[in-house]
Amino acid sequence: AALKTDPMLPHRAATEALAEARRRHIPYDFTMDHRNHEAQFCSEVAAAAYERTGVRLWMGLSWISSPTVCAWLGSLGVRHFETQEPSDLEYDPQLAIVAEWRDRATLLKAHADDAVTDVMLEEAQPGRPLGYNRLSLPSARLAKAWSFVLNRFGKTGPIPEGMSAATALRVKKFRHDHDARTERLLVLAAEFQKSRGYPPSYLDLTRLARATKRNAEGKP
Repeated sequence: AALKTDPMLPHRAATEALAEARRRHIPYDFTMDHRNHEAQFCSEVAAAAYERTGVRLWMGLSWISSPTVCAWLGSLGVRHFETQEPSDLEYDPQLAIVAEWRDRATLLKAHADDAVTDVMLEEAQPGRPLGYNRLSLPSARLAKAWSFVLNRFGKTGPIPEGMSAATALRVKKFRHDHDARTERLLVLAAEFQKSRGYPPSYLDLTRLARATKRNAEGKP
């Protein structure tokens, strides 16, 4: 309804968002607090821009309730578990898809990433946070201190602003483990397609991902 009244509304929202980004420094919101726009996470960037025009996106919020997901996200700094998630927009009755981009290789990689994540969650101990190499903590703290200095001068350091040294190590370990398993899964997926004559479904990818654990040993 708002767009029918003002077809330029999306342009105004985008223009204001760009102007704000140029006007002030907007830190990333690791807590995922969608109500306070001083810091913003991915979904909040769009929501905050449209909010200024009187349009409320994300009419429905997600409630993250899985003990493992909550523990993982909590160890990365998330404090708000009823929040805006990108997939929620698919179910927002105000919106409709007007265009879609598709690339088979990219789609397979995205599905492989998701399958590995699902299996890693399946294997994890419920409620246990992401682990990290504690022996690397002193060097990570030095990297964080250097990042803080660079941030003060408007530059980017090795550890993102707002992220602690321990969190950075958790992210590093998760990425290492996840990437190793995804790489192995893509090899298995190629073998599957070659032998079967068709690409694996998501269920096939999940089954194949369970076999990647023994191939993902090693430390980041």
